[in-house]
Amino acid sequence: MQSIRKYKDQVSVYIDSIKLDRTPQELYQPISYILSLGGKQIRPVLTLMAADIFGTSVDKALYAATAIELFHNFSLMHDDIMDDASLRRGHQTVHEKWDVNTAILSGDAMLILAYQYFEHYEPEIFRDLAKLFSKTAIEVCEGQQMDICFENRNDVSVTEYIKMIEFKTAVLVGAALKMGAIVAQTSETNKQNIYDFGLNLGIAFQLQDDYLDAFGDENTFGKTIGGDILENKKTYLYLKAIINGKPSQQEELENFFSTAICSDETVKIQRVKELFIETGSAKDSLQLIKEYTKKALDILEQMDISEKKKEQLRQFSYELMDRKM
Repeated sequence: MQSIRKYKDQVSVYIDSIKLDRTPQELYQPISYILSLGGKQIRPVLTLMAADIFGTSVDKALYAATAIELFHNFSLMHDDIMDDASLRRGHQTVHEKWDVNTAILSGDAMLILAYQYFEHYEPEIFRDLAKLFSKTAIEVCEGQQMDICFENRNDVSVTEYIKMIEFKTAVLVGAALKMGAIVAQTSETNKQNIYDFGLNLGIAFQLQDDYLDAFGDENTFGKTIGGDILENKKTYLYLKAIINGKPSQQEELENFFSTAICSDETVKIQRVKELFIETGSAKDSLQLIKEYTKKALDILEQMDISEKKKEQLRQFSYELMDRKM
């Protein structure tokens, strides 16, 4: 993304410079390893961008940006254990390369190290960052638990699903932006508005991610198409198809999603996608993505910043949501 390239370069250089040469090495090597795998680093980039937009030095926000990247990677390390995943960013997951106990403990250490980065700030900023960080961390855990519970439920509502993706994904986007605003010591109104902007954009992004998992181009999306369908994930697409569908369509979908065993995965993916289209679920999903994106952009207009800065945030929003469908 052109609008965030300069922030991405600065984040990457700083995180690459982190030296974890303390002992025991077995605790710190996995942390260095997962950080070395890179990734989009979108959350720390947002922290730097927000600090810049609200008129403070990007350098001053690097500590907060590093904290949120450490937290994100801590959550990935533990998610990989829960999912029994073997690969992360094309490389071995930490629990596969070392072992589960090491991955748990190193993940815990990452979370604590994240908090330590706030110690670089004066007391008022430290307090506000730590308060937001703690609130966000517990919400991410709540969202993850909701997601786990949904796997064994057949009565998940659309409202519950939106709340789950808000907590599991969107709050971290909102927090990343608000942390930059806190470091910049902008007004309380600006802090709340940039958080709400990120929250709504984060929900739109996750809804779009769910949509692209079914209808995206595998070459540009970067993931195998139909993964959520094969894993029987009750995404917005599925929930709306059940709501909109005729009894025969509802029954067909429920049968597809009632078992992990599939004799022909290609047939399952294709038919479920057809049902998403036939029931209007796919169209409803695209509409909801537009609604949450519009909410974010409407909030942007309320911010007490220059038109040039607003345009920078608009451009970022367009680039984030302009993925191939």
